[in-house]
Amino acid sequence: MRVAVIDGQGGGMGKAIVEKLRIVFENHIEILALGTNALAASLMLKAGADECASGENSIVFCSSKVDVIIGPIGIIAANSMLGELTPNMAKAIAESGARKILIPMNKCNIQIACVRNEPLLQQIDDAIEILKGFN
Repeated sequence: MRVAVIDGQGGGMGKAIVEKLRIVFENHIEILALGTNALAASLMLKAGADECASGENSIVFCSSKVDVIIGPIGIIAANSMLGELTPNMAKAIAESGARKILIPMNKCNIQIACVRNEPLLQQIDDAIEILKGFN
């Protein structure tokens, strides 16, 4: 299974996701780190991703080449992450045939009803449990 982790604005969330994926799945999945910027991609690569790329073209191109995409909900919203997530990126991610596991963050002016307000690490654990169910 090939999993893309998409993050930006420093890559802290993406780094935490990649670290957890490596612990849970070891080397049984391929992790592609896609950052809206080079810093985010680099942090995810250091956390254990197999490959990394950054920028609009990389995210648009790679979104259709993975089985699963994991990241904050803002990755499907144009101009989120303080404008780092371009409309083309959001469109490519949303239209990708990959299954998407989106972590609800309230920082992109998107509020999801009926979602527990839990710490980021608990939300990442929940995302990993969802991914386990795909096998």
